[in-house]
Amino acid sequence: MPTAVLMLSGLGLLSGCGTTGPDFQVKDDPWRSPEEKACLVSGAVRQTAFVRARSALGGPSVCGAESPFEMSAADNGRVVLTPSASLRCPMIPQIDRWVKTVVEPAARYNFRQELVGLKILASYSCRPMNSVEGAMISEHAYANAIDVGGFVLADGRTISVQRDWNGSPREQAFLRMAHDGACEHFTTVLGPNYNSLHSNHFHLDLAHHGRDGLMHICK
Repeated sequence: MPTAVLMLSGLGLLSGCGTTGPDFQVKDDPWRSPEEKACLVSGAVRQTAFVRARSALGGPSVCGAESPFEMSAADNGRVVLTPSASLRCPMIPQIDRWVKTVVEPAARYNFRQELVGLKILASYSCRPMNSVEGAMISEHAYANAIDVGGFVLADGRTISVQRDWNGSPREQAFLRMAHDGACEHFTTVLGPNYNSLHSNHFHLDLAHHGRDGLMHICK
């Protein structure tokens, strides 16, 4: 049976998002609600000073998440997200694992510094992919994606994706370790090598790809 695809407007149904945006296409993704509910039931995400439940996102529209969270820090508060990110349940533990097992070790190895922060360019946003009129709905619209633009070290330095992707050997090595390591924790990882729209950030999400939903896209 073919997947249903609907064209929806930034007016009307999407007015619950708080802004009127361009038209986008929405396909039926039956995995989203069960996956979110399974994550909530599993206890993988618990409320802390750094991960707090918030009211449902999106209002009466296709956007949002049923039981979203506001994440202000990873690794038990050691790595601050600026600004905090609005995310659905499955994204929280994956960001935490990526930070703890990939980014923090990469910072220590390349700079002999602790990682203390992530610069967040986007999390929840009710919009089409790349904000292109008529495109498929973005994973950001489901709070299922995050865009990371930089990494803050304990000495105050920020390693910027845009500035340092082709920077010093250490900066390049760190950013590539962070990017490539993300591919083990997220199903979609897009960076500067993908296209110019991603020249200043890493896009990370948990979209389902392929017939079984398990394919990874890492570019």
